[in-house]
Amino acid sequence: MSRLVINTSMTADAVIDVSEWYVSEGEHDRAARDLFANAEAVLVGRKTYEGLAAYWSPRSDEWADMINPMAKYVASRTLRGQLDWHANVIDGDLAEGVSALKSELDRDLVGFGCGELARSLAAHGLVDEFRFWVHPAMWGHGTRPFEGDRTLRLDLVNATAFDSGVILMRYRPGAGS
Repeated sequence: MSRLVINTSMTADAVIDVSEWYVSEGEHDRAARDLFANAEAVLVGRKTYEGLAAYWSPRSDEWADMINPMAKYVASRTLRGQLDWHANVIDGDLAEGVSALKSELDRDLVGFGCGELARSLAAHGLVDEFRFWVHPAMWGHGTRPFEGDRTLRLDLVNATAFDSGVILMRYRPGAGS
């Protein structure tokens, strides 16, 4: 059975819209590659799928060569069936579909982002770990993780500071979440 690890990068003021603030080199980059080397598949929402597929599918580099061949599962109310970029839509009820995926996969299922999909999965108790990669920038405006009215308590697993100034904070959903 796999774990669902929600993975997101953000600024120090919690902006998750990736932009010029993103630090793409250093020890944290190697740590992120380790996360995906231990993963069996990727889980994304429709908007994230469309953005990542357009960005990664034409590329060939160390990251692309790892991410492109991985199986991807897309949560969408509008897309159907098999998609490009080794992706399939999760048909039917999202919670049931992700629960079934977790029982079918042997290694981690990695979710990108912290928007509507991550909120829904957390509400259904399907998230095993959150990984927040905090980059050394203050952006001032943009989308924040878990915007909405649901409270989610977290228990710290560990925090790691990297030479790039990026800090990885790993959490489990806390008691009462």
